[in-house]
Amino acid sequence: MKTKLFAIAKITKATGLKGAVGIRPLIRQFNEYVNRDLFIGFDESFASDVKLANKYGTEKKPQFHFEGFDSRHEAEGIIGKTLFASISDEDPINLISPNLLGSRVVTDSGEFVGELVDMMSLPNHEVYVISNQEKEVLIPVVPEFIHSVDIVEKIISISPVEGLLN
Repeated sequence: MKTKLFAIAKITKATGLKGAVGIRPLIRQFNEYVNRDLFIGFDESFASDVKLANKYGTEKKPQFHFEGFDSRHEAEGIIGKTLFASISDEDPINLISPNLLGSRVVTDSGEFVGELVDMMSLPNHEVYVISNQEKEVLIPVVPEFIHSVDIVEKIISISPVEGLLN
């Protein structure tokens, strides 16, 4: 069943003669999502489902072999495409969706904080970069601070602690 798709990696090269490809993870949580239903395509609306046959290589240079891609020529045909994982609306990965950029950020009491202009990936968690005309504020993307996210309405509600917005 094809549900909502989230980009998790880019196919970067063909490796070997038996259809393996090298990939570049796009998210820190890549290993958590690679075992889900997977899809490959240039765009999520035109992605087709694939099954992971084997994964090997190192963590820094992972290599994957997908069922039905059994030659180097077939593997070269998917270079540049994106690997998507199937997710639900409640999945925590939605908190770092690129579709959130431009969202209004408000406190849980309704006070306007600013607009989400960027996201950064730090060693322990992601961070929202929120801008209002006066300054930029960095908010860690952790359950203690992020109250709710509405991708459709583009509104992020946060629960700030004292000093977080200063």
